[in-house]
Amino acid sequence: MKNVFVFLVLFGSCALFAQEKRLTFGVKAGLNYGDNGKIEIRDVANAGNNIFSERADDRIGYHFGVFLRGNLTENIYIKPELQYTVNNSKYDDPDGGDLDYNIQKLDLPILLGVSVLGPIHVFGGPSLQYMVENDLEDVRLGDVRNEFTVGLQFGAGIQLGSLNADIRYERGLSKNRAESIDEGIRVDSRPNQIILGLALDL
Repeated sequence: MKNVFVFLVLFGSCALFAQEKRLTFGVKAGLNYGDNGKIEIRDVANAGNNIFSERADDRIGYHFGVFLRGNLTENIYIKPELQYTVNNSKYDDPDGGDLDYNIQKLDLPILLGVSVLGPIHVFGGPSLQYMVENDLEDVRLGDVRNEFTVGLQFGAGIQLGSLNADIRYERGLSKNRAESIDEGIRVDSRPNQIILGLALDL
């Protein structure tokens, strides 16, 4: 609960920076398509040597949340977002079958945007991430190395009245692994994904 409070404080601080008198509040939701890096399976009894390593297959996830947009000038804005995100990946099990990897997290992208042509705008900025839960099918994972991580998002969108649609790319910048309790399996929790979103000004 303490970490959620930290995110709310950061979100509020960004809102104040975005200038109260020109602030727009809204809600957003959308789909994520991508993966969370590779899985490593090691032989714990043999000096921890890797016996299997593979990148994840892309899967669809989703997100929903709120945003604030403050106009710094006529064409430049700052837009902090606070959203709950679910990322899904799939790994091929070397013993046959699939392993599903599910991550649930809070994201706080802080985006700087520029209107470039009528309703079209481009944006980018850091994304602060707090891991709520990570789960690898049929494997008991320990906690990720870092609950707080940083990523990067950039993309483009179109604003039509109170409705905004955008597409963006997100990549986790800092390494962040989760290990099985016996340390025989490692999974990379960094996102590498395309995000489609719809937002509505309220």
